[in-house]
Amino acid sequence: MDSDRAKVQLLKKGDIPIYEPGLPEVVAANRKARRLHFTTRLEEAMKNAEYVFIAVNTPPLPNGEADLSYVETVARQVGHILRRYTVIVDKSTVPVNTGDKVRQTLLLHGKKNVPFDVVSNPEFLREGSAVQDFMKPDRIVVGVESEKAETMMRALYAPLKAPLIVTDIKSAELIKHASNSFLATKISFANALAELCDRVGADVAMVTKGMGSDPRIGASFLRAGLGYGGSCFPKDVSAFIHMAESAGVDFKILRAVREVNDHARLWAVDRLKKALWNLREKTIAVWGLAFKPDTDDLRNSPAIEIIHRLQSEGCFVNAYDPVAMTKARTHLKNVRFCRTPYEAARGADAVLLCTEWKEFREADLARVKSLLRTPVFLDGRNLFDPAAVSALGFQYHSVGRSAPSGN
Repeated sequence: MDSDRAKVQLLKKGDIPIYEPGLPEVVAANRKARRLHFTTRLEEAMKNAEYVFIAVNTPPLPNGEADLSYVETVARQVGHILRRYTVIVDKSTVPVNTGDKVRQTLLLHGKKNVPFDVVSNPEFLREGSAVQDFMKPDRIVVGVESEKAETMMRALYAPLKAPLIVTDIKSAELIKHASNSFLATKISFANALAELCDRVGADVAMVTKGMGSDPRIGASFLRAGLGYGGSCFPKDVSAFIHMAESAGVDFKILRAVREVNDHARLWAVDRLKKALWNLREKTIAVWGLAFKPDTDDLRNSPAIEIIHRLQSEGCFVNAYDPVAMTKARTHLKNVRFCRTPYEAARGADAVLLCTEWKEFREADLARVKSLLRTPVFLDGRNLFDPAAVSALGFQYHSVGRSAPSGN
């Protein structure tokens, strides 16, 4: 059920409003089997329902706090309709104590003596691999307050045969924010380390490989680049900081994580200034607009912010992304959107790679060089081997990796 009629009509026609590999096939198969239906009417959706999942957006307020107004609205509407025992599952990313507020809202707006349980069941899906992450999760977290709720949640997730971690509701709520904030911390650590490697002539890729080989550290998310983006990490880090402050805890580490991430996006503009001297009236080919590959999500995308900064410096921008071009047109003005990465490079003064799409990894860089006005290549995701690209005659720049001699 969704209140967005246009979205529901789109889904009823078999179209998917977001780009997510594997999702169209899953939706089509379950609609054909009559296991999946779409509606704008909550009464219809809740008819005979044993579980109700609240999976609404919790966008950040100006102070970083999570906006829970959508959660409250749904909880209030659900309360009006409840007629028999139901498990109300909070799937949205919410701050600690939200479960208490959902319960209070249900009691306030529901009929007396209608039993229910509130459960916290945070999601850990990655954009670009969400279907696989759901079908084969590394863990499922459920926060419950009754044996009946735990029994029902175990039964619900039994087919996935994944480790089930059962906690109290408040602990489950904290697990989601703590997990995302820690992953963001690893990214910002790698970016701070990259700046040091640049200054002393070391290679951040080699340093993080050495670090990540230690199983206590791990290699995932320990990659330098233009910083994290998307709908989760920026929002969750800010919400966690605000949540901690509200509890009287100054989470200094996370404030530093956010500061380092903001600084990482300046790398591209600063390095272009060094490579091209003056940026005014220079043309920059930007490869990649989505915040990560295999999604069309532009929320908090480093590429979008960098393009705005380049335009403020007087640059012209040629942009290309395999799937995010349509959405990008509503976020970017006075940008030339191109059909291929080669079209974007034609006549440009530099290429800036912002998203590590497979298409870019497989690009003919010799052809790219022949199309550029000046052979400057900025690899914001450390996708290529510095020696190999430099050997083609590029002035190659990457994040925290020493350039071969002559660059």
